[in-house]
Amino acid sequence: MSNLGKIFKNGLIDENPTFVQVIGMCPTLAVTSSAINGIGMGLSTAVVLACSNLAISLLRKVVPDKIRIPCFVVVIATFVTIVQMMLKAYVPALDKALGLYIPLIVVNCIILARAESFAFNNGPAASFVDGIGMGLGFTIALTVLGAVREILGAGSIFGFVFLPSSVNTLLFILPPGAFLTLGFLMAIFNKMTKKKA
Repeated sequence: MSNLGKIFKNGLIDENPTFVQVIGMCPTLAVTSSAINGIGMGLSTAVVLACSNLAISLLRKVVPDKIRIPCFVVVIATFVTIVQMMLKAYVPALDKALGLYIPLIVVNCIILARAESFAFNNGPAASFVDGIGMGLGFTIALTVLGAVREILGAGSIFGFVFLPSSVNTLLFILPPGAFLTLGFLMAIFNKMTKKKA
């Protein structure tokens, strides 16, 4: 059980996809203009990641090496389609806000990397936990990035306005603000998690 805990912590902190591995930057920078968008994109990716890791781990002994990547893409695309249909049915506003980035989860390098490097080489329980850990690490990173950008750029969070518009800096809602905020958050995260050499 401690091994599964270590795998989970690995995704949250030690190998956080956003702040440590710096992968999955397209949705990270594009959809995090608000905290709710960050949560939505992160949780959608987490569900796809956990389910596809589990399925790939279960199929790993029957998938020939020569066609494993196309097989991974088919499995991932199946779960992305399910997630997108659920969003359209139950959270249409979030589906509209995330737009094209939901179908692009299929080619998100976080999911493909975990399928190739972890799920294809480990058992179902470890692969599922890895998917949840990596997915929640990604969700937390996107939510924090979206919250900081929303607070600094719009003076609000989750629709609650607490700063006057004269204090807001529009830069943080725009794409350059995403790069600046991500850089500062990565520095803070790495400073807090790295031990002195």
